[in-house]
Amino acid sequence: MKKKYLPLLLTKEIWIKRSQISEKWFESLKNSFCAEFLKLENNFNTEKGYKSVFFKKKKWNKEGSREFGGGISSILKGNLFEKVGVNISTVSGKFPDDFKSKIKGANKDPRFYATGISIVAHMKSPFIPAAHFNSRFIITKNAWFGGGCDLTPTYDINNVRKNFHKNLKKFCDTYNSNYYDVYSEMCKNYFYLKHRNEERGVGGIFFDYLQSNWEQDFRFVRGSGLFFLNYLKDIIKKRSTKSWTKHQRKKLLLKRSKYVEFNLLYDKGTTFGLKTGGNVDAILMSMPPKVLWN
Repeated sequence: MKKKYLPLLLTKEIWIKRSQISEKWFESLKNSFCAEFLKLENNFNTEKGYKSVFFKKKKWNKEGSREFGGGISSILKGNLFEKVGVNISTVSGKFPDDFKSKIKGANKDPRFYATGISIVAHMKSPFIPAAHFNSRFIITKNAWFGGGCDLTPTYDINNVRKNFHKNLKKFCDTYNSNYYDVYSEMCKNYFYLKHRNEERGVGGIFFDYLQSNWEQDFRFVRGSGLFFLNYLKDIIKKRSTKSWTKHQRKKLLLKRSKYVEFNLLYDKGTTFGLKTGGNVDAILMSMPPKVLWN
């Protein structure tokens, strides 16, 4: 990426180093998620007598130029994971005039740098929740982490909510006793369908503008990725053997319609990607492969 597209902070050695550390972590986490998801999928396929499947990877450059960065989109479609996308990207550029005022530190100087990972899993079984995770590191005149994780179950909603939040609180408390209360409330408010007056799923945690102490913040960001990977593996293993009916499958497809509505109407990540010239297919990888509306 050319320096003229980078914010002033990235002329300083410490922020160059921190951006590189963040990029390497997101790539490492991407590899871990892909490896574990593929293992789960093909173990399931072996047990059921299905053929093995693999991730399809696609590299892309922002606005068609390496000067602005790019990313890798990894998509797996199988018999356990109906569709899961694991995306990483590192991009730079200038926010457009109609968007820069919405981003901290970009109103007067719209140059930005952003690196991150985004994961969305839509499961074939109606008894395994849809899962979402993301982490990002953004630099304008300021520099901060953002991210979070959440689940959207179709069945057994109360038990999923109770267990997930119990484990989230335990995880958050190892870093800061205030994190869970603050970030779970932020998640509840963020993943809310205003036009339907309901939450998208059972929530989770959501944080933004995390910039109190870079080293401590980065440890929390890394921890959130490893926590969610291990938690999701566990819930998939426990629920993957349960059979379902056509009626239960239909209910899952109807539930997914709320997922689509949120991502297209309210999701800041979708808006950010489209407003900054990102790869459209990678941005919309969160869309489920099959959906129903009443």
